[in-house]
Amino acid sequence: MSPSLVVNGDLVPVKSGAVTGRVASVYSEVQASRIDHALPLPSVLRNPFKIVEGPRSSAAGNPDEIAKLFPYVFGQPSAMLLPNDTDSLKQDQKLKIGVVLSGGQAPGGHNVISGIFDYLQDRTKGSILYGFRGGPAGIMKCKYIELTPDYIYPYRNQGGFDMICSGRDKIETPEQFKQAEETAKKLDLDGLVVIGGDDSNTNACLLAENFRIYAEMIGNVMIDARSTGKYYHFVRLMGRAASHITLECALQTHPNVTIIGEEVAAKKQTLKNVTDYIVDVISKRAEIGFNYGVILIPEGLIDFIPEVQQLIAELNEILAHDVVDEGGVWKKKLTSQSLQLFDFLPEAIQEQLMLERDPHGNVQKQRKCLFKWPETELEKRKQEGAYKGQFKGQSHFFGYEGRCGLPTNFDASYCYALGYAAGALLHDGKTGLISSVGNLGAPVDQWTVGGTALTSLMDVERRHGKFKPVIKKAMVELDGAPFMKFSSLRDEWALKNHYISPGPIQFIGATAYCCQSHSTPGTCCPILNMTKYSYTEMEVQIYKNKTRTSSNVGVDILRVYFLFLGSHVRILMLYLFVPFLDDHLCDISSLHESGTSLDS
Repeated sequence: MSPSLVVNGDLVPVKSGAVTGRVASVYSEVQASRIDHALPLPSVLRNPFKIVEGPRSSAAGNPDEIAKLFPYVFGQPSAMLLPNDTDSLKQDQKLKIGVVLSGGQAPGGHNVISGIFDYLQDRTKGSILYGFRGGPAGIMKCKYIELTPDYIYPYRNQGGFDMICSGRDKIETPEQFKQAEETAKKLDLDGLVVIGGDDSNTNACLLAENFRIYAEMIGNVMIDARSTGKYYHFVRLMGRAASHITLECALQTHPNVTIIGEEVAAKKQTLKNVTDYIVDVISKRAEIGFNYGVILIPEGLIDFIPEVQQLIAELNEILAHDVVDEGGVWKKKLTSQSLQLFDFLPEAIQEQLMLERDPHGNVQKQRKCLFKWPETELEKRKQEGAYKGQFKGQSHFFGYEGRCGLPTNFDASYCYALGYAAGALLHDGKTGLISSVGNLGAPVDQWTVGGTALTSLMDVERRHGKFKPVIKKAMVELDGAPFMKFSSLRDEWALKNHYISPGPIQFIGATAYCCQSHSTPGTCCPILNMTKYSYTEMEVQIYKNKTRTSSNVGVDILRVYFLFLGSHVRILMLYLFVPFLDDHLCDISSLHESGTSLDS
């Protein structure tokens, strides 16, 4: 029998050979082998379990403000899945769940969907999983596909977000909320799963995929640098505000210089301080005959430099409320220190700082000329006789290359477990929680599954001239084990070429089941083993209207929920914590401030 799909409510027969999604028959040998790779589940998810609630929660910052914004979910208790003699959930319950991909791609996203689908198939026979196509716009426009075993199969353990495709549209106006509500009613949804993420790398743990792909690329660049002996490679790594990816890549590859933004901020270093540090290393290496090297720089470095932070904050306010005139009258609103710094910056950097901000308030384009300041300082030192080497710089940006590769065994298992756990939490009707899988350094069988209150991770930030609720950024901890390990070794790496080329991701063999770190032999990546945040590497957010009746939607109870204001559905959001995903679902303060209601 030919497979069939439901697209916008119509049953569409799929003819043999028709392309409705991916075609596994054209996969490479490696891709094909990954489809049927068996994924273990934590013991608690394979056996009968019960869900036990913990104490009342608070917020990561400004709890009073968060409580005002989210009065119905603030203070939600945590939850933990524990072994039980019998299943506490009804096995005959049939659910209708929607799933949507939002923001940039991340390894393991397809496995999240697979995990949700398999939970529904295993524990709630007859349930339906709808995939909204093209991101949040698919919800508003009611563009969906009913996901089936045949359709999902070729996406299992594969990279990308193309099963239903992603998007960056926001659901924020009353009209858009109304459209979303109508979609929920039309499909009679019990819940919605949004696979996306916060824009600021909230978690200290990142999926191993990014570490491995970027580390492999850095290792290749190191071999090239050593082979030619004449280039300094400045590698900027995706990560926005936090430097976690940069730190982990440094631990895996041993570059000559690594700048950690959080350290720059803590030491209140200026742009000149950072430049001088890089130039000092280059000069010392030249003295011992090395006119080459590799320098890692986090994407958000300039934002960490206090003087630049102040300048950007002032520019944000000006761009949000004033017109930037060509005559430069707007500059009078800058403080003298910020004006002096702005005039000091190269014209290309000035232009980038004046661009319109992205939806999250970030400077849109990163600084292209990574080596221009060191180059200028080196030329100055050469004229003074303090530098006699030869300098040639090459700049790289490693970001998009790491987003859609095949998930590692860890990524695949972890994301699948999160999706499966999401199904369990949704099935139980928990609300306002962040579902997490913990104890990640142990075998999968010993992983723990629980839930943390969403609002416990939230704070407020000023964006576009207004305060907005966001998931609080979790930055590199300078007293944490990963940074301390790096700090103890970086001086040695600066002058000695201890380069490591980790090579590509392995699916079989000794290193297949962990993202091995050469700085801590025999262990998985330090970020998993040494940080206290490892239990929330990926998170699931669950919402439910507890006052649902057969005829009364109960608008007020959901008035400040993230999505489907006025809808009866439970809303579950699963966040892949990688640094390049948006947090459009957190941007609802404007509706709250205006008292917008969808009661009608």
